[in-house]
Amino acid sequence: MTSTVCEKTGTRGDGRDPLANWPRPPAGGWTADDLDRLPDEGPNGEPDFFKHVELVDGALVFMSPQKRFHESVIYGLRTALNSQAPHHLKAVTQMDLVLGEKQRPCPDVVVIDAEAAKDRSRTSYKPDEVHLVIEVVSPESRFRDREVKPKLYAEAGIPHFWLVEDKGGDPVIHVYQLDPVTRSYMVTGIHHDRLKTGEPFDIDLVLTCLPD
Repeated sequence: MTSTVCEKTGTRGDGRDPLANWPRPPAGGWTADDLDRLPDEGPNGEPDFFKHVELVDGALVFMSPQKRFHESVIYGLRTALNSQAPHHLKAVTQMDLVLGEKQRPCPDVVVIDAEAAKDRSRTSYKPDEVHLVIEVVSPESRFRDREVKPKLYAEAGIPHFWLVEDKGGDPVIHVYQLDPVTRSYMVTGIHHDRLKTGEPFDIDLVLTCLPD
């Protein structure tokens, strides 16, 4: 029999409270370090419940299941960037960035120092190890990807940011570069079919033929 959730009491049809075992925030709220101490299972034993969670302004943000477009673009960009990156840089996917005590977002793709990528025990990276951050916009994260996260990345001093939009199933990439004076991003181009740039290294991508 399928359990239902009672709207007034917050309990399921079988009498169980779905939030009974929910981890309570510590005094002062969640911090970046707390994400390394979250339990493996959810409040009702769900496996990997906290596997895809970010910390934005001290709040836990759970990421919805991704669409095939999202997964394909992430894989394609990581593969293509690594095929062109110099030996001292490495593209990785869905690794946290610790930007402050209350900020630990998880970008879709980041280009980091290759030396930092060698440590397989790392769960996060620092801004001074990051050269490029890429966010692939999805419906549920549109506001965070377009408005919230770029400001966090810019304030942290990350020099390059790409925002990928879905235009009829094809990626369109908005490329931004940091203005070190204002600590804000300035758009340098919007790329539909091909992205060619010299920053943060020589990159030439045919966006309609990314690895899949």
